[in-house]
Amino acid sequence: MEAFEIIGGTRLKGNVDISGSKNAALPILAAAILCEGDTVLHNIPNLDDIQSMLTLLQRLGVKHERLGGGSIRLRVEDELNCHAEYELVSKMRASICTLGPLLAKRKRAQVSMPGGCAIGYRPVDLHITGLTALGAESDLVNGDMMLKAKRLKGTEVFLGGAFGSSVTATANIVMAATLAEGRTIIESAACEPEISDLADFLTACGAQITGHGTPRITIEGVKTLTGAEHTVIADRIEAGTFMIAAAITNGELTLNRARLEHLIAVVDRLRRIGVIIERSEKGIAVSSSRRLDPVEITTQPFPGFPTDLQAQATALLCLADGNSVVTDKIFPDRFLHIPELNRMGANLRREGNTVIIQGVKRLIGAPVMASDLRASAALILAGLIAKGTTRMSRTYHIDRGYERIEEKLSAIGADIRRTDI
Repeated sequence: MEAFEIIGGTRLKGNVDISGSKNAALPILAAAILCEGDTVLHNIPNLDDIQSMLTLLQRLGVKHERLGGGSIRLRVEDELNCHAEYELVSKMRASICTLGPLLAKRKRAQVSMPGGCAIGYRPVDLHITGLTALGAESDLVNGDMMLKAKRLKGTEVFLGGAFGSSVTATANIVMAATLAEGRTIIESAACEPEISDLADFLTACGAQITGHGTPRITIEGVKTLTGAEHTVIADRIEAGTFMIAAAITNGELTLNRARLEHLIAVVDRLRRIGVIIERSEKGIAVSSSRRLDPVEITTQPFPGFPTDLQAQATALLCLADGNSVVTDKIFPDRFLHIPELNRMGANLRREGNTVIIQGVKRLIGAPVMASDLRASAALILAGLIAKGTTRMSRTYHIDRGYERIEEKLSAIGADIRRTDI
């Protein structure tokens, strides 16, 4: 098993190339199931989750070829297998994005109940609700979701859930509806940029989609989709993580390819904390004052503050001059990083889906254990500013969602290296 060793106290400065979005790339890769001919995708990050999706697609008859430089060519060569098995799906929740494409193109789908990070309860009911509304029959057999339909028919689908709109459910219904008969209207659709990127790709393939980026998406079904060429958007969560890295180290970074409009709520909160954020010719420029002000943060669906940056923001607020409050309304149990940050000298107290943060003067390096992808990022950020050495085990979590993070951090001044335990 591997670990990261981080010696804190260095100021980050320089340029960071933000990789392609993992959360956009995964459903777009799954959408290749729908297409005739070749699909060529650019700006695909080299991540464990991406490799897991490519392996799953290979099992489902979708061949791929890496073209270099983050580009991949995909082509469906066999449509017999419609079973996304537990062995692969248990590693990555986004495997559920194959459900809609399999059902629409091959008329049946058998997908194991998904796995992924241990961040709390994440139901799949909206996926099933939406697909059955389109005409699918569903069942649960031996832990697999079984859906079949001779044809899908457009309808109105409501996707509002207990914790807001579901991004992956919206992706699944959009993909399935592209080949349905007639018009589908999705109400309370997710508005995230990753959904808009998926819709842009599908439109390039011949789909007729309007309203993406709003809570009401309309899809006019077509008979076939043809593979297209598409460049995936930059990863707003990676960009937000590096924005916080600049803030926590009193650093100065330029984030190439990052898009400010994808991070409006994050920018608002960071500016209130004391972070200076500006558009630059290449992307986003970030610097920080030495004093960090406390703030209240509540995670919400886009355009609100993303739950995927909650842990990183919590690490930053450990050093604010006063008391902060962070509430997660998307994943109320996503707080496994709290005891690990407290091991480093933070003063955090959890109350339900809220964390009360009393700022401290400094953090102290310590052995810590990553529990999930974004908690890993939070612990690395804390290690960057902690006095002494922080050793974070379970690096496989962060390898799922950050491309070469130790190389990127080292290039801008961080003292971080990957070691064997």
